[in-house]
Amino acid sequence: MIFITAKFRVRAADADRWPRIAADFTAATRAEPGCLWFDWSRSLDDPTEYVLVEAFRDDEAGAAHVQSAHFREAQRTLPPHLAETPRIVNATVPQDDWSLLGEMAVPGDA
Repeated sequence: MIFITAKFRVRAADADRWPRIAADFTAATRAEPGCLWFDWSRSLDDPTEYVLVEAFRDDEAGAAHVQSAHFREAQRTLPPHLAETPRIVNATVPQDDWSLLGEMAVPGDA
């Protein structure tokens, strides 16, 4: 799978509204057949920073995502709300779901 983590520093005036600003893009991406997950989190240390954790089934699904109409729309509509260019880590990993964190195993959890 293609595993991507990106940090978005949002303009302070838009930080509380970011989930609504990105809602259409988020919903459309989650509906892509090759999207495994597309999840936003807000930093506990910096209220203007959102972290996006996303995964796509394979290279083909990742390519379909960046070529989609909703991605092109996001390229146009999201940057005016950003304080800086997002930072990204993009890797191909040999799995198709989350693994269990064995070092913090919960007794009885399979």
